[in-house]
Amino acid sequence: MARTASVERNTNETQISLALDIDGEGQSKLETPVPFMTHMLDLFAKHGQFNLTVDAKGDTEVDDHHTTEDIGICLGQVLKEALGDKKGIKRYGNAFVPMDEALAQVVVDLSNRPHLEIRADFPSQKVGTFDTELVHEFLWKLALEARMNLHVIVHYGQNTHHIIEAIFKALARALDEATTIDPRIKGVPSTKGML
Repeated sequence: MARTASVERNTNETQISLALDIDGEGQSKLETPVPFMTHMLDLFAKHGQFNLTVDAKGDTEVDDHHTTEDIGICLGQVLKEALGDKKGIKRYGNAFVPMDEALAQVVVDLSNRPHLEIRADFPSQKVGTFDTELVHEFLWKLALEARMNLHVIVHYGQNTHHIIEAIFKALARALDEATTIDPRIKGVPSTKGML
């Protein structure tokens, strides 16, 4: 059964169409007005083996906040929908990813309990025109809408671009592990009988 979902979100601030195939081949088709976010979404798809399509427009003349936040909302919504009843998934995922001098770790639990913990310091407030505080905004909305525990730990790093890239690659790999179907798992991986 295909684990895919799509969503459209239209507000006075953004217009977003987003589709996800969990069991993809790492292919992406991305049109966003936030170049750094486009870059992060591209490597997220590649390293998670997800097929991801994003067509986003937003009020970037104000700043990148609304567009980045709403992409996170939409990605969380389609991830939750595509997982369906979550039967047979591993549920947990953990990944360490180095990017030159930076090392990031992301741990996820597809628990139906949204929570974000992030331990990361960004040496610069911007990467190009992108405000680095938006990384938190994106991750929080993703965790909230996907209803998952998301823990992000940057062990060290000096270059802000490298740190954020390591986070997104680790996020992709942790989600790839957590969403993997394990034939040994019968039903939902919880003593509660549901997630």
